[in-house]
This record gives sequence, C-alpha cells and structure tokens, in this order.
Amino acid sequence: MNDRTPEQPAETVARLRATFRSGRTKPVEWRIGQLRRLRDMLTEHGDDLARALHADLGKSTTEAYRTEVDFTVREIDHTLEHLATWLRPESAPVPAHLGGDATAWTRFDPLGVVLVIAPWNYPVQLLLTPLLGALASGNAVVVKPSELAPATSAAVARLLPRYLDTTAVAVVEGAVAETTALLAERFDHIFYTGNGTVGRIVMRAAAEHLTPVTLELGGKSPAFVDRGADLSVVADRLVRGKFLNAGQTCVAPDYVLTDPETARALEPEFIRAVTAVFGTEPQRSTEFGRIVNERHFDRLSALLDSGRTVTGGATDRADKYIAPTVLADVDPDSPVMREEIFGPILPIVTVRDLDAAIGFINDRDKPLALYAFTESGTTRERLAHETSSGGLGFGLPLAHLTVSDLPFGGVGESGMGSYHGHYSIETFSHRKSVLNKPLG
Repeated sequence: MNDRTPEQPAETVARLRATFRSGRTKPVEWRIGQLRRLRDMLTEHGDDLARALHADLGKSTTEAYRTEVDFTVREIDHTLEHLATWLRPESAPVPAHLGGDATAWTRFDPLGVVLVIAPWNYPVQLLLTPLLGALASGNAVVVKPSELAPATSAAVARLLPRYLDTTAVAVVEGAVAETTALLAERFDHIFYTGNGTVGRIVMRAAAEHLTPVTLELGGKSPAFVDRGADLSVVADRLVRGKFLNAGQTCVAPDYVLTDPETARALEPEFIRAVTAVFGTEPQRSTEFGRIVNERHFDRLSALLDSGRTVTGGATDRADKYIAPTVLADVDPDSPVMREEIFGPILPIVTVRDLDAAIGFINDRDKPLALYAFTESGTTRERLAHETSSGGLGFGLPLAHLTVSDLPFGGVGESGMGSYHGHYSIETFSHRKSVLNKPLG
C-alpha cells in the first residue's frame, strides 16, 4: 500500500527548478541522452500508444503511427542529427570604436523550467514534439496531457517516467483544476496548444509572472480552388487532408473557397473521392476515426444544416460517428462558418473571383494555414503577398507541418511563436549576447 501524498504543483516546479539550477540539464550529452530515451519509448511502446489513441479517438494503427508515433520519431532523429550545429555560438561583427581585439557572439541559454500543455486531438505528437524541443534546449519540463484523451494521458504518464530523467521531467495529469494550479506557478516558458479561449486564460496567468508564451491555436483555414485546377486531384487531396483524424486537425482545410462554376464541378469529384478513400460505408472503415466526445459530437451535428449535403451527413451519437460530409450552397454567415469546425464537415463557399477570395480571407481572422490549388504563378504570388496566415500550402494541405526545417505556428488569432527543428531551439532558449574586450 502506497500512502505517499501526491506531489503538489508548487512542489513539482520547485523540485524541477532545483534540478535545473544544479546544471544537470545543460550538458549536450544529457540532452542527447534524453532524446534517445524518448525515441526508445516511442519505438518500444508504439503499439501501446496506438491502442490508447484508438480508444480515445478511434485512430487506426496506421494513422496513429503516421501522424503521431513516427512523426515524433522523425523529429527526434532530425534534432539528434543537427543539434550540435544548432547550438554553436554565432559570431557578430564588432564596430571599429571597440578596437580590433574585441569579439562578439551569441549563444543559446536554456530558459529554465518549461510547461507544455497538450491538446486531445494529437495527444502524443503535440505533447512530445514540444517536449523534445524543450529537452534539446536544456530545460526541465512539466508536461500536462489532455484529460479529454484519457487513455493516451494515462499511457504517457506511465511510460515517460520509465524512460526520462524524473528529476527534470514531470507529468501532471488532470483537468481544469490541475491546469489552473499549474498556471499559478512561475515558469520560464509556457507552451500551449489548443483553442483561443483557453489561450487567453494561459496568457493572463503567464502575465502575472511575465512568463513568455507560445500559443499554437487554430482557426478557419481556407482552401482556395482556382479555375482550371485539376479537380480530381484537388478533391482527392482535400478529402485526405480534411478527414484525417475525423477532421479534428488544427491545420485541416476548414472550408473551400471557389467560384460558382468550379464549385458545381467539384461536387461529383468529392463524392468520388470520399468513396475512394473511405468506401461506400465510412462508418465501417478502419481508417476513419471518431469524434472525441458527445459534447463535440452535438456541436458538430448542429452544423450539418448549414448547407445542402453533397455527400455524407449521417450521424450515430452512440458511436460518436459523423460521416465525412461536404456541404454546398453555404452562406458565409451560416453557423458552420462562424467558428472553427474541427470535425468532418467541409463547406463550399462561392466567391466571384480571386479578388473576392482574397477579400473574403482578409475580412476574417488570420488562419493557421491557407491552402491554394492553382497552376497560376500570378495567383500564387498574390496569395502569398496579399494575405496573412501561419503557413501557406500550394497543392497539398497539411504537408508543411511535416517539414522539420519549416517553422510551425500561427499569427494573430491563430497563435504566436513557432517550433519544429531549430525553431524549437529558438523558442525554448534565450539567445544571449556576449562581448569580450581583452583587458590588455
């Protein structure tokens, strides 16, 4: 029988801060060792995590590995390969008035104790990828898995202490009360992935301690389809990108924006593409996930009347199933266009032309991603220069997220700050200026 009183958030943070101040986390050898151990955990227990992801979200084993386990392993491998180079001091030119013997450079210093708060939709990837960046930067880390993915949260809480240095890494499970208690503590950086409502709560709490934050939020990411685009390819790629994880992806295309003629031509292509990917009975498909809980199911079901159903529309609350659905004749002011959908519903909104599409995008909050399907170099240039979004993808949704040397993050309402690859080192470190002037 274990009568040990659970550690309180203040005790956890104090313990990790003592570890950081001891210098334990700063040597590159310690950082590399932790990343290798994290990689071992993923490769040795990938099936355990896949089962947990299926229990929480209905993810298939293939999807669990591709978007969560293997994704994170690739990020670890990329970091291990390049970390020594990223951490090298960078020299800076010195002005003449300081004399010819003065030198200047910058170096990366770890921040201290970092808090990572993860969401439920990719509860492995979006917890461990920030964690690996924080560890690679030499920090101690508290990770808070999402209570809305309880099986994955339990698996991570069980596995991480078996592999990582428990004097420097702690897992805190729980819901709102536990998160609130953590946010009352002083951290050196807070990394939050989720929605804007909670993002504001995180920022207010961080402001009490002047703690810097990274917010990875979401928003309504448009997919512009130009006249003359290969609509068969467009439909295939949009269906695969939109309905991955049952549409519960922060960078999923939220709606299609195109002219009326192209919209009509897209409809049969969407019907064909959904059948090609998920079969005639998507509910039976092993590759189509489920809505995370009944509350989100009810919210999404209420959006299905926002337009004419092109394909899908079926629901099963007991199974938390909503069919991959495409809606046409959608009014820009309809319920489905008022909030980020975050589910398997894809509205088609029509505009007159490219000018109107750019105006439509710019009249709304800056999205986490903007996608465009066009062969026109002029159209690409205009979208790149005349719109603002966290990321911009031509011809393929979601793919920019998989490029380790691209920063991933939002702008405005879709977030602040970025990470992945060496951008994680920038996020979880302080670039310190150093100048040396010999006394002689």
